Amino acid sequence: MQNVTAAGLGIGDDYPPRIMGVLNVSEESPYDPSVYDDPGEAAAYVDEELIGEGADIVDVGLESANKRFEVLSAEQELDRLDTAVEAIESVSGDAVFSIETRYAEVADEALSRGFDMVNDICGFADPAMPDVCRERDAAVVKMASPPDLKRPGAVEKPDDIYEALKREGLTDKTIVDPAFGGWSEEKTLEDDRETFRRLREFRGLGRPILVSINRKNFLRDVAGRSTEAALPVSLAATSMAVERGAHVVRTHDVAETADAAKIGAAFARDRVAEDVDGIGVEELDVTVAGEAARHLDRLGADADLADEMATQVFELSGLSTDEREALGAAAPDAGAVVAPGESGVLVAGSPAELGRLRTLVDGAADRLRAALESVGEPKR
Repeated sequence: MQNVTAAGLGIGDDYPPRIMGVLNVSEESPYDPSVYDDPGEAAAYVDEELIGEGADIVDVGLESANKRFEVLSAEQELDRLDTAVEAIESVSGDAVFSIETRYAEVADEALSRGFDMVNDICGFADPAMPDVCRERDAAVVKMASPPDLKRPGAVEKPDDIYEALKREGLTDKTIVDPAFGGWSEEKTLEDDRETFRRLREFRGLGRPILVSINRKNFLRDVAGRSTEAALPVSLAATSMAVERGAHVVRTHDVAETADAAKIGAAFARDRVAEDVDGIGVEELDVTVAGEAARHLDRLGADADLADEMATQVFELSGLSTDEREALGAAAPDAGAVVAPGESGVLVAGSPAELGRLRTLVDGAADRLRAALESVGEPKR
């Protein structure tokens, strides 16, 4: 995993999870508590409610990205930039300031006037955006989107989201965002939930991950909560996201989200990451073959080997003596591990090894063969 720095702030596996608070200078933004058009009031809000509550990054939006509203032009965004610049210049606290935009022209102007990084909600649909960020040595969040400046986040399925993030490449300081939320009419709540289940796969891009899941519908729907009552589900998901590899959490509820992120980080499993005489050693966060496949693709290796790389462990109970013997006899040739105990048998191996085990058990062991058919790639 490649760490990223944004105005000196480290982001990635070697750093604690970072909290991105939100300020909107867009009058049409749907979340009232973060909307200000007076620079002084905006600065006070940032100092007291964002930085004062633990935000590391402040993301400033010039327009609502809600699909119900007309898309502003670059010129219209630039007209609003003065308010944003005056606001951040009036802030007394210390934070990294991010400009949310889809236009390279706006990003360039904002970076020249005091902003530290860019949140590109159209994922490099403006082809000049990567070059602007490289030339300014600026970190940039790349949100998964089609190559269309008018359709931010309009990608539905996890595989398509992954490909959208690969499209147009990544800068050395890119942070990837899987684009949770109702960015398109076609995206379903289940699409978002499946992306969340597969969040570890996005580590295969080799860059830090940002999640924006605060009070989102795909979480609220699970618990049957309104937006106003959805803070607990957001916090639960925040801890899960950090444990699964998220590095930045974008939120309107800064203090509570910061606490939830700390819990997720505290209970995440420690992994090896060392440099041994110039040889880098990094233990990857891989739990299923699909996650391994992403890393193989990143390295240009054979993705078909993914089925050999994720170990699963199952307990089989109720086996007869003959079935135990058949399982033990087939295990060495399959490459699987079989550990018999008094009340059951533990079976461990990669999906490929367990698949070979199914084919190698004695043909007479029909019941055992049927049981092994349920052993396969986990759904989550």
